Amino acid sequence: MNITIFPFQPKYQTEARNLILAGLAEHWGKNFDPSKNPDLDDIGRSYANAYFLIALQNNKVIGTGALIPKSEEIAEVVRMSVANSARRNGIGRKILRELCRYAKAHNYNQVILETTHTWRDAIQFYQNFGFQIARRQGDDIYFTLNLKK
Repeated sequence: MNITIFPFQPKYQTEARNLILAGLAEHWGKNFDPSKNPDLDDIGRSYANAYFLIALQNNKVIGTGALIPKSEEIAEVVRMSVANSARRNGIGRKILRELCRYAKAHNYNQVILETTHTWRDAIQFYQNFGFQIARRQGDDIYFTLNLKK
């Protein structure tokens, strides 16, 4: 499986947006409202200060993930998504590994993220990677990964 992972380029705007929205729709079903994701209308602008990655296979976007600075020491992982047909092949792990490598190289001490308690595959994925549950609030679970040891 030949996968290329690189920073977002505007020519992949539509594919990246559609991939992320498809993953959300798959999880939320009839409760999903695409209008609640305006950041995806212009990924380049919305994530101009972030490190937004695209995973490409055969010229098709099959994964995304972004790292957003929250403070001098903390960055947040968002928009992790892998195409349904490409899951369980290590693509999400490669994207997350690169996001964490970037965070460490840019002197962040901690990476955080959140997901909902019903997204069991995501919870297991992040825990297997080494993230620890920091807290639960309502339907959300907040994770941390310390980069400085």
